[in-house]
Amino acid sequence: MAEEVQIRGSNELGKIRNPLGVIGLTFITLGIYGIFWYYFVNKELAEIGRANNTDEAGTSPGTSVLAVTLGAFIIVPAFLSIYNTCKRQQVAARLTGTPELMEPGLLFVIWIFVSPVAEYIFQSNQNKALQAQAGAGGQIPSGQAAAPPPPPPAPEQPAAGQPGQQPPAG
Repeated sequence: MAEEVQIRGSNELGKIRNPLGVIGLTFITLGIYGIFWYYFVNKELAEIGRANNTDEAGTSPGTSVLAVTLGAFIIVPAFLSIYNTCKRQQVAARLTGTPELMEPGLLFVIWIFVSPVAEYIFQSNQNKALQAQAGAGGQIPSGQAAAPPPPPPAPEQPAAGQPGQQPPAG
């Protein structure tokens, strides 16, 4: 089962997925899971970008999915979407402080010729970026919603006996 992590600076959750599970479910469902997976990883990338006040990591995961499904009939939109998704992951890695990932162009070429291997690499890189941005303690137990952030601390009360302060009544 996928492990959820809070995307820092956002109310959204990201999922740490098993890369072999992504490949297996894509094969078992004859590609249907792959379409949903592509949407959700693009959504996670966009959320990381929004949390860092940039649209470099994408803005519309639905457009990306449209490009690889219906756009595949024209061929070019699907290739552009895959390449741009690889670039977005590189941006997300930079934003989260993840060590250098695979070059987007190389990952794109692998995706074109050996898609399951590229999906494995992509999901592994996605997991690294999500774990890096979550930091320590960013994981959420499965099945539980993210807790709201704690309230700000109360202002400190000056100690009794300081000039201008009245002693406590009592």
